Amino acid sequence: MQSVSPTRIHAVPLPGIVRARRSAALRIALLCTPACFLLLVFFAVPLLGNAARSLGVDLHATSSDAHALANYERLFLDPYYRSIVWETLNVSFFTTVLCLLLGYPVAHFMVRRAGWLAMPMLFLLITPLLTSIIMRTFGWRVLFARHGLFNDVLMWMNLIEHPLKVLGGPLGVYIGLVHVMVPFMVLSIIPVLRGVDRRLEESARTLGAGVIRTFLLVTLPLAAEGVATGCVLVFMLTSGSFVTQLMLGDGSVVTLPLLIFQQFSLTQDLGFASAMGNLLLAIVLICLYLQLRMSDRKGDA
Repeated sequence: MQSVSPTRIHAVPLPGIVRARRSAALRIALLCTPACFLLLVFFAVPLLGNAARSLGVDLHATSSDAHALANYERLFLDPYYRSIVWETLNVSFFTTVLCLLLGYPVAHFMVRRAGWLAMPMLFLLITPLLTSIIMRTFGWRVLFARHGLFNDVLMWMNLIEHPLKVLGGPLGVYIGLVHVMVPFMVLSIIPVLRGVDRRLEESARTLGAGVIRTFLLVTLPLAAEGVATGCVLVFMLTSGSFVTQLMLGDGSVVTLPLLIFQQFSLTQDLGFASAMGNLLLAIVLICLYLQLRMSDRKGDA
């Protein structure tokens, strides 16, 4: 008996379908063109100019510096500037930890316990974001001044004999940074906590797990994506902040953004400031990459 091999049928798209697909692709391209143009003009071109300036290229002259990597060698080999890089990472890390310790309980309470108070709390949480960071930071400066409300109340209650020095040190900087960054942490965790099925927690407690064990083994792993997003967001925003350090630190806490501001506005060393800006951008991109990898691994799992 002769066997007949099956013939492979190739689907040929109809001309009308091809034209529809081309028309849809053209519409998408036209819609994306303005956004791509804005990204090219306001992001790509300035970043390329910043990179060229950091390598010693004078954008307004025909000559350039002899040593292209001089600014980066100065940044990485000078102990003073290395300490500033470390101080930037240190401040960003501890601010992120403080925001997580304060923000997670607030987010958990708003999702699980607040009830009708959830919306007023959310309003109070978002309202400061509508105010300029300069005004908010100036408010802390007035509050923690040597003869401000904070010290006056403590001295009136006979808790202290002399005014406490909050401004001009790390304490005031951390207070200002946490106040600015906590809403971003809370807003990142709330949607993930709302998606956690409470029946899983109830099942864990039914099987004998306590509150802490249920939180560590059930709730926290399920909310890990929101926690990671909040931590990365706070870390990136803190690493690029300089207003709080400038107004509340009085020069005692020097980070990369503050030093970049000083290099641009005071010393006019644009090449070195550009090199520090590129380093800061690299730190932010590394944090963003790690967060995306964590999200991809969780999605694969």
